[in-house]
Amino acid sequence: MAEFITVAKVAEVPPGTRIVVAYRRDDVALFNVDGRYYAFEDRCSHEDVPLSDGFIDGGELECTAHGARFDLNTGKATAPPAFGPVRRYEVRVEGDEIQISR
Repeated sequence: MAEFITVAKVAEVPPGTRIVVAYRRDDVALFNVDGRYYAFEDRCSHEDVPLSDGFIDGGELECTAHGARFDLNTGKATAPPAFGPVRRYEVRVEGDEIQISR
């Protein structure tokens, strides 16, 4: 069973927005897509570009640097130039807290 840590409050990430939170030594991009939360290491697997600058389109996160795309549910690369996945964190909401898996 995964352990979770609180990284934000629900009010901090309204639908259609994103924030970057610090977790251990990494930055994590936390997205709210129509009330559902997704969290990824804030670094494209193609180059060291922040994914938090990207945009959501059709269930995918697109990196602004070169157009690499990643599946929101798995973190797997769906379009080149990225071939490797990005780290995805499981997200849950407990009360007014958004938590990610450790």
